[in-house]
Amino acid sequence: MGIIPNRYINELFKGVKKKWASYEAKPMNGWLALSPLLIFLCVYLVSSIVVGDFYAIPISAAFLIASIYAIIICRGKTLEERIAIFSDGAGNKNVLLMIWIFVLAGAFAATAKEIGAIDATVNLALRILPGKLLYAGLFLAACFISMSIGTSVGTIVALVPVAAGIAEELALTGASGAFVSTPFITAIIVGGAFFGDNLSFISDTTIAATRTQGCSMADKFKANFRIVAPAALVVTILYVILGSSISVTPDAGAIDLVLLIPYVLVIVLALAGVNVTAVLTIGLFVNALIGFFNGSLGWASFLTAVGSGISGMGDLIIVTMLAGGMLELIRVNGGLDFIVNGMTRKINGKRGAELSIAGLVSLANLCTANNTIAIITTGGIAKDITRRFGLDPRKSASILDTFSCLIQGIIPYGAQLLMAAGLSGASSISIIGYLYYPFIMGFFALCAILLRLPRKYS
Repeated sequence: MGIIPNRYINELFKGVKKKWASYEAKPMNGWLALSPLLIFLCVYLVSSIVVGDFYAIPISAAFLIASIYAIIICRGKTLEERIAIFSDGAGNKNVLLMIWIFVLAGAFAATAKEIGAIDATVNLALRILPGKLLYAGLFLAACFISMSIGTSVGTIVALVPVAAGIAEELALTGASGAFVSTPFITAIIVGGAFFGDNLSFISDTTIAATRTQGCSMADKFKANFRIVAPAALVVTILYVILGSSISVTPDAGAIDLVLLIPYVLVIVLALAGVNVTAVLTIGLFVNALIGFFNGSLGWASFLTAVGSGISGMGDLIIVTMLAGGMLELIRVNGGLDFIVNGMTRKINGKRGAELSIAGLVSLANLCTANNTIAIITTGGIAKDITRRFGLDPRKSASILDTFSCLIQGIIPYGAQLLMAAGLSGASSISIIGYLYYPFIMGFFALCAILLRLPRKYS
């Protein structure tokens, strides 16, 4: 076989490069851009169904496969550039802030458990909320605290360890079944946390929704409350009914009031508007002082507890970074723009306009796993839809906030569910199965759009 001259080889490569360049110039198909999210859901859900156990499949493994796929399908960029985009998403300041919170929350929870703060708080909860009102009381407490402090994550950090402790105490008394399990009781706290996050005047989502729609927080609260209050009432009644099935009331042990200080302090500081990282740092310091004072902790055991708490958040941190990187690739490849353009193409009437706003923020939240960012991303488009179709900005703001909280509350890779899973030891998927409030809230919010309710804002 003869040797091909170099000039022919160069011409051949020029043709290939030209063809490849034209392929790269074409924008990526929107469904292809979104496909990493579908790959993740398929790998995790299908694998879990096949093995018959949602605990058996690590969510981090599913995200790794989807992330690799997202890097492979990214066109028009070198491998180094693709990895750089992924790394930018994984190292986004919001992602890193959440990771610092996870680290501090793990250390705080572990040291609080070591000094006996969780046991003391559980005993107090059982003393105040015995028997049939336990579930409803926990839900209302989570609603009040999250509405006061304006953060679902802060509420989960403060109350989920207590909820997990109550589940263990119920199990020790001989109570059994799905409605005394750790995922169920953890879900009570998570649901209440989203109620407050949706309505609070100091919540990031409320601030973002009202600013983008140009209405006051008070007006948005009134419209929003009329939509979600019926859902909260239904859930409270449901928890009263489910609580009536508890045939055994756990005995509340001795309560050492000093050991209650860490959790009371966390709630008080959060109510005062102190940054959550500062709250957890102060709480960790107080745990150490109490432990050193009563002899439950020494310097070595304190460091061991801190290290154990941080290690327990390791999988959570990896999942957060993988999700951030994958979702950034989806954004860069046009997945988010594809959603926005598709949802706004054929709007017909006020009902259709409100449904499009709900769909936009929901899909954006699926692709960002952050309800505040989803509202900021779609808020400008929602305002334009509101203006063009004569919608009430107060209801538009409520729809943005409510549906973003709905999606944030039911995605297994959202920060709130990941945090709840890390603190309780239950999988995020198992918690979702008992999240009554977000689903019922979503139903009432959808009815508010379809039935044009409340009349005052429609």
